[in-house]
Amino acid sequence: MINDANFLELKAKLGEAKSQVSKVIVGQASVVDQALIAILTRQHALIEGVPGVAKTLLVRTLAHVLGTEFGRIQFTPDMMPSDITGMNVFDSKRGEFSLVRGPIFTEFLLADEINRSPARTQAGLLEAMQERSVTIDRQTHKLSDNFLVFATQNPIEHEGTYPLAEAQKDRFLMKIDIGLPERQEELTLAQRTLGYDAPEETLKQGAILPVLGPGALVGLRAQLHSVVVRPELLAYAVDIVRRTRSDDAVLVGAGPRGTQALLLAARAHAAISGRDFVTPDDIRSLVGPTLGHRTVLKPEYDLEGLTVPEVLARVTLEVPVPQ
Repeated sequence: MINDANFLELKAKLGEAKSQVSKVIVGQASVVDQALIAILTRQHALIEGVPGVAKTLLVRTLAHVLGTEFGRIQFTPDMMPSDITGMNVFDSKRGEFSLVRGPIFTEFLLADEINRSPARTQAGLLEAMQERSVTIDRQTHKLSDNFLVFATQNPIEHEGTYPLAEAQKDRFLMKIDIGLPERQEELTLAQRTLGYDAPEETLKQGAILPVLGPGALVGLRAQLHSVVVRPELLAYAVDIVRRTRSDDAVLVGAGPRGTQALLLAARAHAAISGRDFVTPDDIRSLVGPTLGHRTVLKPEYDLEGLTVPEVLARVTLEVPVPQ
């Protein structure tokens, strides 16, 4: 029975947050949960989906509900790293250089179509993602403790894009796949679009209430330590990740950062589900989102039509579930 005051507060705030988000985002419950997992674990996430499935709206809504700043960068082929980080500009009146901060100085950053820009520009995010700081002209500037990157990709359009390097993809806790809505969900969206509660208008009109005040998210994250992960479940997660490296179809399996991602995500998933303990189902449900973008198949299996989700499903079944 749950009796920890910290966990009860965490559970209540998460419930309120999901309730407020549902006023804007129609359906997509698992997507909202995965985005909350990234936020709770203070990690970054890739978001992949066709245009028009509310990728930007999801992050904007979460930022508003959780009392954080929102910033957006539209990546294009001609972008330079300084367009992200900012630069020192000479002020002729004052006779000195002053820093003009780029859009990276925010809390929840949406890197829209990140693969539209070349590697040099993408690299402008790497220091910020790892160190939560930005170096401009040899001077380091700290970013917010709440700084997170949600980077979007279009899965069906690859012309003129620059795929993320494997080491860069490994910086993301998970890849969130946003699919098309079910018929009833799309019908609800259509009805709301013609009324006064269209999703964009609902957010603009202030009908969505912030659940947390500025800076409160840091304290909420600390309460995740109330969620228990039994030793046998730690071993279970480790064995799944290690199994990805020995599968015959896999060229590159998930590394130790994949193990960390799986465990952190499973603990947050348990909290979002209202439990103060992790179960094998928490781990199994997040194998695909946390390890899929870290797993590379051998070319011959890829050509045969085998997919990473199929391999990860097989791997998960092969590892005994702790009793």
